[in-house]
Amino acid sequence: MDSRVSELFGGCCRPTGGGASAALRGRGGAAPGGGGSKTKKKNGRSRGAKANNPPYLPPEAEDGNIEYKLKLVNPSQYRFEHLVTQMKWRLQEGRGEAVYQIGVEDNGLLVGLSEEEMRASLKTLRRMAEKVGADITVLREREVDYDSDVPRKITEVLVRKVPDNQQFLDLRVAVLGNVDSGKSTLLGVLTQGELDNGRGRARLNLFRHLHEIQSGRTSSISFEILGFNSKGEVVNYSDSRTAEEICESSSKMITFIDLAGHHKYLKTTIFGLTSYCPDFAMLVVSANTGIAGTTREHLGLAMALKVPFFIVISKVDLCSKATVERTVKQLERILKQPGCNKLPLLVNSDDDAVTAAQQFAQSPNITPIFTLSSVSGENLDLLKVFLNILPPLTNSKEQEELMQQHTEFQVDEIYTVPEVGTVVGGTLSSGICREGENLVVGPTDDGKFLRLKVCSIQRNRSACRVLRAGQAATLALGPFDRSLLRKGMVMVSPEMNPTICSVFEAEIVLLFHATTFRKGFQVTVHVGNVRQTAIVEKIHGKDKLRTGEKAVVCFRFIKHPEYLKIGAKLLFREGVTKGIGHVTNLQAITTKENGLEESLGPGQLSF
Repeated sequence: MDSRVSELFGGCCRPTGGGASAALRGRGGAAPGGGGSKTKKKNGRSRGAKANNPPYLPPEAEDGNIEYKLKLVNPSQYRFEHLVTQMKWRLQEGRGEAVYQIGVEDNGLLVGLSEEEMRASLKTLRRMAEKVGADITVLREREVDYDSDVPRKITEVLVRKVPDNQQFLDLRVAVLGNVDSGKSTLLGVLTQGELDNGRGRARLNLFRHLHEIQSGRTSSISFEILGFNSKGEVVNYSDSRTAEEICESSSKMITFIDLAGHHKYLKTTIFGLTSYCPDFAMLVVSANTGIAGTTREHLGLAMALKVPFFIVISKVDLCSKATVERTVKQLERILKQPGCNKLPLLVNSDDDAVTAAQQFAQSPNITPIFTLSSVSGENLDLLKVFLNILPPLTNSKEQEELMQQHTEFQVDEIYTVPEVGTVVGGTLSSGICREGENLVVGPTDDGKFLRLKVCSIQRNRSACRVLRAGQAATLALGPFDRSLLRKGMVMVSPEMNPTICSVFEAEIVLLFHATTFRKGFQVTVHVGNVRQTAIVEKIHGKDKLRTGEKAVVCFRFIKHPEYLKIGAKLLFREGVTKGIGHVTNLQAITTKENGLEESLGPGQLSF
């Protein structure tokens, strides 16, 4: 796939036919209620199906947060305790969220229940949820016909744990799209709870600088939060005064990373995508301009970094229905072309939104498309339903494995706060970080690591004592000298003995270059939170590279060494030149070369 991503940066799209949503729902086991298994017909209709619903779901998986239950009518005390234990397991797998399909056998057959049986089953499910400290929300109900004269239906229920001590589910969504596509306005409407006036009033609270307010264009990375409580209701600034109140009331938090759309701020956008480790990306496209400016480039970046993305077509209130349809078809053509190989799913109803959310996390090929307006509020609720149900990409087992590794915190932002001192913002890649913990930070310009102490932690603007792997936060470092810090550093456990390098090798694909890519060429390299100019020292097995070619290339940082890891995704650029790849080898600087014995004064000992 990597070698074809270049088409998104500069290639022309190849139109293809066929309805995307129909293709999704027609695939075996692709959509909730999707299976495609053949069964005997009865009265001209499939056994177990009604209103064109396929008769099977995919068989129940032992892992994951989805549970099938045929019925839960008056269980014995022993059976009830077993069901509660099972629910705890599913909630743990979904990091606080689980989906129950009531009226479905373990093999996925849609049997359905009568009205009375369904009422009794939901009552039992509610008792189970109360026992584990969770709430339930009915997502949708569907009728099925299973050899019965009595109407039977299946019900899909979301079970969400009530959070304790800030252990809510947190998903990060990067917001991409061309300048003036309505990214900041959409975030303002979602997080403030008020519609826009058509002249950008909703986005004013998101801007960080005066020139952004004056020009109406985002130039820096900003963060906005949208919460959902245990019942699936939206929690935002319309009914909460502070971010702390939103955190306290929410079981699930969506952190939006608002990135710049203008081409001259591209390096800031790339830094936001590589450094902040978003779970998903939301590509905003204006209905009246379609795919223009940096839209194609942002789409290519999301694919190159393998960030799952969904698309929002904004400003539909400004356009005719025909114009919106033309923009949708334009996007479908690009998504289906060989460089993308995506399956678009146009979301037109709540049922579509539930289907899209569940399948989006399970299949990397599905791309939901929303059409909405931040002024009229049209279809805005569908996006909220989607975000509410959207599950995390990692399960509890992967999370536990990350937490058992050494502490590693990426430094993305540096501040000085009055009466607090130096503060760093970033993401904990692995391990657990506690208040009062001693860590080392580096590498400095001369390759050293300095000792420091974490004085306090804030997550989503409220105090937090423990930070776990995958969570973003700000750490107060007290009187530590800010001038010794820079973006791209890492804070790690002292026993980790971190390795650093100035020279490294990477297997790359050259996405685009006007002529030939040779030894001595200088590029800006992005690896996680590291951003630095590097020079091409050697191209293994070749003298030069052209667009679309692969090779193992040796790079050397021109300014100072960096902390890198083998296997890390790499993206480089210089003007129109672009390439992607991953780190394959490091020429580590040894302890003697690194001068770890030297002291830098009280509280700043080199390590």
